[in-house]
Amino acid sequence: MLTQTQNLYRESDGRYATDEELQFFQDYIQSFPLRLTTYNKIRTSEALIVQQVQSQIRARAPHLLQRGNKDLSAKWKQDTLRILRHSALALLIDDRDRLRDRLLLWFQTIMRAFDAQDSCKLTYSIMQEVVESLLTPEEAALLRPILEYNRQILSQASSTEEFPL
Repeated sequence: MLTQTQNLYRESDGRYATDEELQFFQDYIQSFPLRLTTYNKIRTSEALIVQQVQSQIRARAPHLLQRGNKDLSAKWKQDTLRILRHSALALLIDDRDRLRDRLLLWFQTIMRAFDAQDSCKLTYSIMQEVVESLLTPEEAALLRPILEYNRQILSQASSTEEFPL
């Protein structure tokens, strides 16, 4: 929404915006009640979401939360909560571009440095499954594409790989 508003401001400089250019405002206004409800549900369920994801990772690939003898669970949880909170905000304001530019690209670099792309791939795949069970189908449909976007960006092996906008 914010990115679209900035683009509209830039592109319509010196003229009135067309109805087609303004359509995203109508779409956003219509979807806002569901966005707000979903945001609030994610906020109140974040601990449960992260706990369920972590439990499933431990069951499917426990080695992803270990590096040698070191348990990475606390760091994984902190990072996962950060991404989930930013993802919920991106859902609320309908702005994946802002999420990508302000957090995901930076975090992608860190995940590559620690060779943690497999952990990210599994984390956000499982998280999509978890939210299906905790949110209504309409709410999950809003969050799922953002989680998939996170999975794609954070699990990339190199900066030359493409990701969808």
